[in-house]
Amino acid sequence: MLRLWRGLKTVVQTSPANTHHYHTIQAIPRECTGSRISSRDRAQGRIPAVVFSQGLLEKNPSNRSPSRKQILTTERKQIRSIIKSVQLPFFCSTRFQLQIRAGSGSSVLLESGTVLPIKIHRDEESGKILNLVFVWADEGTELKVDVPVVFKGLEDCPGLKKGMQFSAIVPI
Repeated sequence: MLRLWRGLKTVVQTSPANTHHYHTIQAIPRECTGSRISSRDRAQGRIPAVVFSQGLLEKNPSNRSPSRKQILTTERKQIRSIIKSVQLPFFCSTRFQLQIRAGSGSSVLLESGTVLPIKIHRDEESGKILNLVFVWADEGTELKVDVPVVFKGLEDCPGLKKGMQFSAIVPI
């Protein structure tokens, strides 16, 4: 059984316990935007992505910080392997290291930082990933994330074996 608890605020900090990252996402910048260019990227085995600063997600325009929005593209194989190893419900609550390279296979690093996935856009019919949305998870920033809550051992619980009901109460 899995539930998502919305609204937990997390302060991103670097400590010895959480300095390791599951994977490093490699991306290259895109100069042009649009559905045709995104379709061409998907046909070539890439996934369009965008990285926002936390300030761009503010509802109130006066609270928004200067833009740090970047339009990128990532390799489909890499994203699939990351989702497979991290498991989908935990993907959007896991921080990843992002490296923006000058081009495909380039060793020139343009920018690097920690990101948190916000959303995975999928095709409703095929389930293929259309694009990814990330937010920069700079140290000390507060982010709202969906935290997956997994209840383990329900099948071994003596009360449930006797016919009792399991009820999870999550504060709002």
